[in-house]
Amino acid sequence: MNDVIYVTGGARSGKSSFALKKALGYPGRAFLATAEPFDDEMVDRIGKHRLERGDSFVTYEEPVNIDTVIASMPSSVDVVLVDCLTVWAGNLMHRDDSDRAIFRAVDRLLEVLQAPPCTVILVSNEVGMGIVPENAMARRFRDIAGMINQKVAAVATEAYLLCSGLPVCLKKRDQ
Repeated sequence: MNDVIYVTGGARSGKSSFALKKALGYPGRAFLATAEPFDDEMVDRIGKHRLERGDSFVTYEEPVNIDTVIASMPSSVDVVLVDCLTVWAGNLMHRDDSDRAIFRAVDRLLEVLQAPPCTVILVSNEVGMGIVPENAMARRFRDIAGMINQKVAAVATEAYLLCSGLPVCLKKRDQ
């Protein structure tokens, strides 16, 4: 049975670096990027992430249908690192403003995570530890991201919270 490893934390908490290190422990590695280069800053950010990974991962870029990409991983892939679920949530909101469509996409992901073709490491931002956002769209995003985080953490075999670069194990299969 393949693992589902959930990694969360705040911005710049070290979650992506932690997830990359975990993924490097597997021989066949894939990286599933959800970000889209909408502006120059994002182009630079994506470029830095590509350099950090180097050629040790096969990279897939899919902003919305991550369930399909995970489900169709070739047998040569032992681990796929998905970075990140909060960007994916924003992509879903941007494309279809209905909660119903977003929840269907989440359900499709959860279905794939029930029996993934390889180990899956999912990175997500913890967005619920700050103040309540002042506008309705930001509150909705926080609520959707929180719902996604709870559902993915519930099906994960391992879960980690990163704070100041330090991982705290929240859940492990043998616990």
